[in-house]
Amino acid sequence: MFLDTPNRMATRSAQRRDRLWAGTLLALMFSVGLIAGAWLPHSRFNTSAGDTERADRDRLVEASRSGDAGVRQSAQVMYVIDGDTFEARVHLWQGLDITTRVRLRGVDAPELKARCLAESRMAQAAREALTTFLKEGSVTIYNVGPDKYNGRVVADVATRTTPNVSAALIAAGHGRPYNGGHRAGWCG
Repeated sequence: MFLDTPNRMATRSAQRRDRLWAGTLLALMFSVGLIAGAWLPHSRFNTSAGDTERADRDRLVEASRSGDAGVRQSAQVMYVIDGDTFEARVHLWQGLDITTRVRLRGVDAPELKARCLAESRMAQAAREALTTFLKEGSVTIYNVGPDKYNGRVVADVATRTTPNVSAALIAAGHGRPYNGGHRAGWCG
């Protein structure tokens, strides 16, 4: 029993030394964290700078989503969702058709889930205008790319008599040019 007493003392001494190092290391890590936190740039927490950066990023993402303008796919319109989106069965190649929602590239139409009565009326008119254009027949989509919302694509759309439906909607006053990012409201 007396023979292992020095070993116990050595073990206790090592334990005290380890606790001292652990405490010192913890204090050092805490200090480094405080210093790093004080040096963070304040612009990272500035919401207006964040909004600008987010809008720039959205525009870059939208531009990168452009597809091949030369490849055109025929589309059978199933129904019109709103003034800038419709669902269609798109013929990709022999024996392969897919059903997808198509968001018109380059136009923003008023939303049916409107914030005011004026927007609601404009949204209905835009939906009717898109329906009229698509009823011209021979609908094709081109320059197809993914949308920021899953389940639909962004594309340029042409019909038998309208080479660019987005441009026609804008010219008729049923939408505004849109290239990604923040959209302005329709309620004055």
